[in-house]
Amino acid sequence: MQVDSLEKLYVDQLRDIYDAENQLVRALPKMAKAASSAELRSAFEEHLEQTREHVHRLDEIFQTLGHPSKGKSCKAMVGLIEEGEEIMKNDAEPAIRDAGLIAAAQKVEHYEIASYGTLRTFAEFRGDKKAALALQETLDEEYQADKTLTQVAESSINVQAVERGAGRG
Repeated sequence: MQVDSLEKLYVDQLRDIYDAENQLVRALPKMAKAASSAELRSAFEEHLEQTREHVHRLDEIFQTLGHPSKGKSCKAMVGLIEEGEEIMKNDAEPAIRDAGLIAAAQKVEHYEIASYGTLRTFAEFRGDKKAALALQETLDEEYQADKTLTQVAESSINVQAVERGAGRG
């Protein structure tokens, strides 16, 4: 698709995040399984349910626009998930691996925050209040997921990682 208008750019970016969210639907169960912390596992499982809802919201936006719900390969998410997979394969102390999983997940959240903020703004400029509200709801959930990951890291995982990794270098 030649992106020569804001409308086409909007659809192109919707397709990008649609693919990203679908990649996450497949990656989050693996991340949850790799987490040694029950609190982190629960955060990943909760965000998986939210991610499925994000896909549903995007489906509704595509339907309203009269476009099929389909993604284009989100290369950024491919790379972010690959980084997460490297951490999962790492033979590290469980708390250190969990700290790495949180780092990988927060990179994903920040990518999504940037994407949804941009999409919400595009929807607002198009005068599509319903899509803007749906995109803002998703954006709020992505901010909350990032905040939850920070809380899990700061309340337990990072402390354990420091204790387990002391003296190594």
